[in-house]
Amino acid sequence: MPELPTHDPTHQKNWTFEIAFSQLCLLPHPHPINPEVNTVGQPPPLENMIFSKTVRCNGMLFGPFNSFSQRRWKKPVVSAQTRLETRTKDLKLDKLMTCINKLKTILDIHQLMSQRKRGPFVSVQLMSRWRNIVGLNVGMGAFLHKYPHVFELFEHPFRRNLCCKITQRMRSLIDEEEKVVKEYEPELVQKIKKLLMMSRNGTLHVHALRLIRRELGLPEDFRDSILRRYSKDFRLVDLEIVELVDRNESLAKAEVEKWREKEYIDKWLSEFETNYAFPINFPTGFKIERGYREKLKNWQRLPYLKPYESKEVLRVRTCGGTERFEKRAVGVIHELLSLTIEKMLEVDRLAHFRKDFAIEVNVRELLLKHPGIFYICTKGSTQTVFLREAYSKGCLAMPNPIYVVRRKMLDLILLGCRNTRSMEDLEEIKEERNVSVFRTDGGGKIDGDWVIPILESYDQDAFRSLGEIDDSKQPFDGCESGRNPSVCFKDDSS
Repeated sequence: MPELPTHDPTHQKNWTFEIAFSQLCLLPHPHPINPEVNTVGQPPPLENMIFSKTVRCNGMLFGPFNSFSQRRWKKPVVSAQTRLETRTKDLKLDKLMTCINKLKTILDIHQLMSQRKRGPFVSVQLMSRWRNIVGLNVGMGAFLHKYPHVFELFEHPFRRNLCCKITQRMRSLIDEEEKVVKEYEPELVQKIKKLLMMSRNGTLHVHALRLIRRELGLPEDFRDSILRRYSKDFRLVDLEIVELVDRNESLAKAEVEKWREKEYIDKWLSEFETNYAFPINFPTGFKIERGYREKLKNWQRLPYLKPYESKEVLRVRTCGGTERFEKRAVGVIHELLSLTIEKMLEVDRLAHFRKDFAIEVNVRELLLKHPGIFYICTKGSTQTVFLREAYSKGCLAMPNPIYVVRRKMLDLILLGCRNTRSMEDLEEIKEERNVSVFRTDGGGKIDGDWVIPILESYDQDAFRSLGEIDDSKQPFDGCESGRNPSVCFKDDSS
């Protein structure tokens, strides 16, 4: 019986190195391997056994000298963008922000319409050119038809084109807001004082205040009506810089201090627990990781330089110094949001106050580090930060007069196309009243009888000279829109 060939382990190692090296260098193998050639009763050749361990797997070569055989584990990157994408969302605040963006668009359209000097209405064809200005992603006509309680569409009586004007309800709310802003003026002066007291040198750029004018509730002409009018409190150093004349220490108290006093009195907590703490209110579904509570507890006790303390702000390059510097930035942003009307502000607008308030940090990353204090909403074209403690179930917990008026505007927008039947009934009643003024049927008193003595007092000859007044004349009373019928006078001779 013939002896089977034995395999030398040294010979096997040499063949393994030779085959792997030839595959790595992509060179033709000196001894071609044919896996199909095999004799009956003998073990497979040595070359086939080694080749079976270094063959391709899913199109890639695996072997002892192949770079694809090992993959290094990369630590996931944690940045402001990843935190923004993986944050716990607050659906109520997101829904509120969507409505606020619609209100801003409507107010921008109203401002463009008010700049037209020809009349209170504008043709829809002209308004379609404002689509990119106000940032609409739908057609202007479709947007106007969505809100019949805000925009009134009618056909022009002479040109026969579709026109638009603001409804009386919306116009009354806009006038009411302007009236409330004037009555709210003393508190607006105190807000500007607080902002100047928080700044490093007691100065701010007027352009920065103009960017957050609506959020603070300031009028459009606040530079003349407030800054120049109250010369005892403010001084315009330059055309774009306002300076505080006198520092009032009675105003140097942050809004969060009221919450701290309440926690100290009501919950009987120590000063060590409440002196530097902030109200924490996590969104629904927020997952608290292991060790997060202990870190938050230590951060709440960490002392920091408060916003109105007039000391030089230094950023010490140590662990505790950096945390104190960031906590002071949290306190300044918290106080700035507390001074706004709706306790919200665009993140990009905060960048204009970084140098003046000495908060030269990555603002967005700082806000994302504290999800219990701030919430960043990404609805719309910009990112908006909310003060979480100020909201409850999607509404402001402590409303102010300006917010109440703006909330009425939001309710008018939320109606959409609903309750339009009542609007049609009101228009029908108005038409009947306009027509009934000139009816003089016999028997009983009519609403328009008061005008008969006035007409009789005129000279009959002068009255006959008027003749007929056709529809081409200027309409009388409430006939501006094409819906109301034209009222015509006819003399008795006809």
